[in-house]
Amino acid sequence: MQGSILGASKLVAFAATTDAAKARAFYEGVLGLRLVSDDAPFALVFDANGTMLRVTSVQEHTPVPFTVLGWDVAAIETTVERLAAAGVEFLHYPGLNEDDRLGIWTSPSGARIAWFHDPDGNVLSLTQFP
Repeated sequence: MQGSILGASKLVAFAATTDAAKARAFYEGVLGLRLVSDDAPFALVFDANGTMLRVTSVQEHTPVPFTVLGWDVAAIETTVERLAAAGVEFLHYPGLNEDDRLGIWTSPSGARIAWFHDPDGNVLSLTQFP
């Protein structure tokens, strides 16, 4: 069996945007990520608590219907309420979280999850693990 090839390497996360100004306002201004650099016209680089997030500028983008970025949070209700107060709209999925006023779903494992979009329609999530 081969040893770890990437196990000790840092992960770099990516998300696509067609409007860098809107993405910057959202990721920096709403989510509170620290902007590391504006590598226009290629990408915005954020520090997501030690993980590099490159929000890459693209000409066209078709969002996928699943989560592309997620955060492990300690208090999901508080985080959802704070983001909602900042204008973030949470997603409600039929059969999952439509009865929860905050849009939080409790999974079979006990993890509690809420989903929302960034300005480009990318699905982002918050998870509070049991």
